[in-house]
Amino acid sequence: MKISKILIGIDDSKFAEYAASYGFDIARTFNAHVGLVHIVEPAITTDTATDTIMGMPLQTPDYNEMNLLEFQKEQAESIIERTIAKYANGLQVTQFNEYGSTADGILNCSKEFKADLIVIGTHSRSGIDRLLMGSVAESIVRNSHIPVLVVPMLDGNE
Repeated sequence: MKISKILIGIDDSKFAEYAASYGFDIARTFNAHVGLVHIVEPAITTDTATDTIMGMPLQTPDYNEMNLLEFQKEQAESIIERTIAKYANGLQVTQFNEYGSTADGILNCSKEFKADLIVIGTHSRSGIDRLLMGSVAESIVRNSHIPVLVVPMLDGNE
């Protein structure tokens, strides 16, 4: 088995950080190039908010869509930079900041990067949570054409 490129999907959660540590350890073992991807899902904003008691418009901060996208982009860059600083230790890292569906974005980046392995964390949702929220990890596993390592959070690490 030849693993020369590993794509690691991250967000700002302890689950993703735990998976990133695994991914970087594997990359170090194989001296692999790491692709680090953070997907920004579009936020839904409303023009006005209403006080549910009085039915009157509330004063809301002036967030327009461009400000929100800029904030999300800065957050994504910060997450990637923190992860590189903490785990890369001299490994070659390519950064991906994408917008859209998390599962689709990770799969698209894996093709663009020509990854040999995808590493992602899981929130270990089950039952009704999984039914209502969907599972990014499950979607990636079902639709990936390369191996996917799904790293669960163990009870002692939460």
